[in-house]
This record gives sequence, structure tokens and C-alpha cells, in this order.
Amino acid sequence: MLSTILVPVRGDGMAETVLGHAAALAKRHKAHLVVAHCRTRAEDLMPFGVPLPAFARETIVRQAQEMAEQQAQEVREQLHRLAGTLDLKETGSPRRDTPSIEFIEVYGRMADVIKHKGRLTDLVVVSKPDRDRNLGTNSLKSGLFGTGRPVLMCPPRGATPPELGVRIAVAWNGSLESSRAVGLTLDLAIAAETVTILSGGKGEPHHATAEELLAYYRLRGIAATIHRLEDGNPGTALLKKSIELDASLLVMGAYGHSHELETLFGGNTQAVVDEANIPVVMVH
Repeated sequence: MLSTILVPVRGDGMAETVLGHAAALAKRHKAHLVVAHCRTRAEDLMPFGVPLPAFARETIVRQAQEMAEQQAQEVREQLHRLAGTLDLKETGSPRRDTPSIEFIEVYGRMADVIKHKGRLTDLVVVSKPDRDRNLGTNSLKSGLFGTGRPVLMCPPRGATPPELGVRIAVAWNGSLESSRAVGLTLDLAIAAETVTILSGGKGEPHHATAEELLAYYRLRGIAATIHRLEDGNPGTALLKKSIELDASLLVMGAYGHSHELETLFGGNTQAVVDEANIPVVMVH
């Protein structure tokens, strides 16, 4: 049951995007959103390894605290406006029968906040990394490698799909990562109107087939279909076929190889991270 969704935010302009996607799923599943504003500690802004006189250090800390408080106030106001626009009830005591939202403030880096708060949630929502601006990569990595939970990566621009989660595509190659993705996103598949299994890649020796996944879904009341991917880059093919199917959500296992290797030399997951313009739920 998709009950709790974590939405970490900071003053980087991505709050509206991630909250919009999270709210769409919260309404569909009657889930509770926990929006965690990640506040930077003043000491984290101090230059590392550079000795400073006491007055300079005090000045930097004071200015950092003032800037952090101003930013926090702006984020709080934005989030409250968005909550009203999205018609979500603000409460710290959620109920199972209605979608709701709660705002908390946490000191620390977003990657650390995700590790702390993400392990007892059903879904973590982050924005697509912007490698040119060096934003978001650590947050996505923290969600995937530090929580053990599914991570929804939202496109950085554009409106939330009006039927987010109604039609989903599920990437399947029989790998451990794709198996965990299927198991941890059953709630999404059960709530969807159509589920398409995108089968491709050589998989692993003795791996489960797409037909076996079809039977696995059938036992859980999920009527899925299978589509075979054409040869080529599997990551690019997944995105292309998902768009052709008008899927509003792609579910996939992530980083069968290490993140570092895929970043340096390319890989299926990295291709999706770099090229995706649709919401993608990833599981490591």
C-alpha cells in the first residue's frame, strides 16, 4: 500500500515540479506527503581547510544564518501556496482514507536527509539531475543506494501528467534490480489501468522470463501485456516505447553496474537519467 511519500526540497526551484508529481500520486493512492525542507547548516558553508580569524568566521556564520532563514521563509510560503493549489489537507496526523500533506524542516544536506527519512517511506520523489549545473545527482544516488526504496525521478520542466500512474510501463530483463522494482511497485501496478511489460536485453543466466512476470502479475489481479524491445540501446528504447504507448510512468531497475562505471562509460540507467522527459520510478 502506497501510504507515505517523501518529497525533499530546497531553494533550487524544483519544489513545484516534485510536489506536483507527488501530489498526483498521493491523490490516486490516498497517501500522505512528507515535504522535508532541507536547510543548510551555517558550518557547512565554511571554507574547508582555510584558517579564518574569529570575527570573519562570526560574520560568515551570521550572514549564512540570515540567508538561510530568508530562504526557508520563501520556501515555506511557496509550499503552503502549492498545497492550497493542489487541494491537499495540511496535517501531522494523516488518515488512511484521504490524501494529505505535512511540512517539516530538517538541517543537513539533502542527500543525508533522504537517507534518514527515506528508509521508512514508500516512495522518494526527486527531480531529474542537472549535470550541467551539478544539481540533483547526489539526491538521486542517495535515494537509490541509501534507502532501499523506490525513487520517482521527475522531469525538470513541464506540467505533471494529468493521469500520472494510469498507464505504466515496466522494464524487465530478469535482473535482480528489475525484480526488486516489480516487487516494490506492486501498488502502482495494481492501481494502474494498463501495465505493459517492456522486455529486452539478454538478462542473466536462468533469469525469469517476461511470460513468468505476466503470470506473477496475473496472480495479483494485474492484467499486463508484453512488448518486445528492438535491438539498440535498451535505455533509449525504453523511453521511446514508453512514449509511443502513452505511458505516464516508467518503472525500472537501476544501476545493475555501478553508478560510477555508468557515468563514465555509459549504461542503460544512465541513458534514462540523461534523456528522460517522462516520470521514471527506479529501484536499485
